[in-house]
Amino acid sequence: MTSWTAPTAHRVKEPFTGDERAMLEGWLDLHRQTLLTKCAGLTAEQLKLRSVEPSGLSLLGLLRHLAEVERGWFRIHAAGEQLPAIYCSDDNEDGDFDDVEQADAAADHATLLAEIEAARAAVAGLPLEHEFSTERRPVVSLRWVYLHMIEEYARHNGHADLLRERIDGVTGD
Repeated sequence: MTSWTAPTAHRVKEPFTGDERAMLEGWLDLHRQTLLTKCAGLTAEQLKLRSVEPSGLSLLGLLRHLAEVERGWFRIHAAGEQLPAIYCSDDNEDGDFDDVEQADAAADHATLLAEIEAARAAVAGLPLEHEFSTERRPVVSLRWVYLHMIEEYARHNGHADLLRERIDGVTGD
């Protein structure tokens, strides 16, 4: 039986000019594709490899976490969709990171891609000034969500760099 391998990602260039929405979406797409690039060419088993103890971080955990975050910020909070979490629950708050040993890497990769597309669609008609509240924040704008997601991906892409280098020595931007 052949093991699944993460497909090649098509990394986009960041925008150098444009209106605010195009710039935010462009930078977020760059970071989304950067994570997928860090995973490209690796088998399911390689994606499940953990960093060094005590950390349980893995590339597959990052894919799962970012699918969860895409759904949470764009679809559930900003767009107000009534959806369950994907991997996490009240009893298992870190299921996205923790439960990778038996996870289906191909399905989890596809879930992230689907959540990215669903997130785009969910907020396409909302202005950046759209505001909502969360359990921890009394007022948040969609603009803030874009900025937060760029930061979220950028931080985790740094983790992904180190994880990928540990797996097969590949480095890059």
